[in-house]
Amino acid sequence: MTSAFPTRTIRTLTLPLDAESFPGGLPSFLVRDDLLCWTRREAGLVGFGEVARFTATGPERFLEADIWWRHLVIEAEIDDPVDWPGTGPVAFGSFAFSKASAHESRLIVPEIVVGMRDGKAWLTQMTFDDGDLTEAGARAALDRWLGTPGVVPAEADAAADPGAAPAALPPREATLNTGSLSEADWMAAVAAGVAEIRTGALEKLVLARDIVATVPAGVNAAEILRQLAVRYRECWTYGVDGLVGATPEMLIQVEGRTAQARVLAGTLDRRDADGMDGSPLEFAERVLAGSEKQRHEHDIAIQSLTTQLAPFSEAMNAHSEPFILELPNVWHLASDVKAELAEVEGHVPTCLALINALHPTAAVCGTPTTVAGALIRQLEHLDRGPYAGPVGWLDAAGNGEWGIALRGAVIESPETVRLYAGCGVVEGSVPEAELAETWAKFRPMLESLGIKS
Repeated sequence: MTSAFPTRTIRTLTLPLDAESFPGGLPSFLVRDDLLCWTRREAGLVGFGEVARFTATGPERFLEADIWWRHLVIEAEIDDPVDWPGTGPVAFGSFAFSKASAHESRLIVPEIVVGMRDGKAWLTQMTFDDGDLTEAGARAALDRWLGTPGVVPAEADAAADPGAAPAALPPREATLNTGSLSEADWMAAVAAGVAEIRTGALEKLVLARDIVATVPAGVNAAEILRQLAVRYRECWTYGVDGLVGATPEMLIQVEGRTAQARVLAGTLDRRDADGMDGSPLEFAERVLAGSEKQRHEHDIAIQSLTTQLAPFSEAMNAHSEPFILELPNVWHLASDVKAELAEVEGHVPTCLALINALHPTAAVCGTPTTVAGALIRQLEHLDRGPYAGPVGWLDAAGNGEWGIALRGAVIESPETVRLYAGCGVVEGSVPEAELAETWAKFRPMLESLGIKS
């Protein structure tokens, strides 16, 4: 199922804002549970309202979304004196991990977008109505969504020091229940995956599991996003239609003809460094960078991405050695890849065309992809929905940022949240260690819900 093409022309107005007026950066705008969000540090995009939506399921979901978006923006009336990536018409999106998923992939065009980047800030209003778009009208629309005329209701701690962690949430009463598989059954699935790898059928398999948190006091999406945005500053905090999280992995970022990605594979719980000799970072380098298993897993992920990106690139470079990415809960082996995009059939490929070629990477599926995907369906007993699928935004100029929806959850009701975490399984994987790794990866969401882990 796909959405019909809009029969009217979208019109947009972008105007500059005074970035210094918002000392908390974009996290200070995270005040509504229904907002759309993509932030890192103090920068990114936040959207309010909705003027258009695309939905689709199936193997052609990325290409159908691409056609819908290009059809929407080609006739758009755009007033954009700022002219930066993320200005003019913008859509936020979230796509199902699997082509077989019943979960609807979506692009959402908000009424209002606030953007911040490199000391610049802007406001965009989008509409299909025929009335004039004016600066006063755009500002009034933003005030209407924020509910506080003329000011942004920033959190006091974020406004005082954008780099500081927000006040810890008081412990909340909550219950955690296993999702599709019990811990024992999930570890059995990991063992079965290792057995398949040892037959030579595949090199790597990524297995996910879910847990359900029930919070009687209620789930506050805006609070979750604020907590994640300030605690996990090196991650990209995302919020799209009840999908919330903070991913450390950039599937593809496109700006003009330059594409970049951040690939992660290899994880170490920071709590494992307690009581160890040397500095925590030295411990991480010794255990991660010095591990043949972790390096092998990482090499597979890099090769997967670069192989799929190569046909679209005229030049590409990647770190010869992975670096240690430090996050509050874990360390990762990470590599950044940069490519100059080539023209294909007369034009530079769009974000969604690249995603169609790249997803799913070995970092979230395994390799070979077809074999790993079939084994995931056999062993997980789980429809991942949007977990480990692409999430992000794109604009009319072809710029965009799309992360992999990791370290996240889906808010299923006012009191329940389904959390997801996964692990890369290779020949040397130990089920008990992989289970412990999932709990380390659940920690950002549990903390943001006020649940002690």
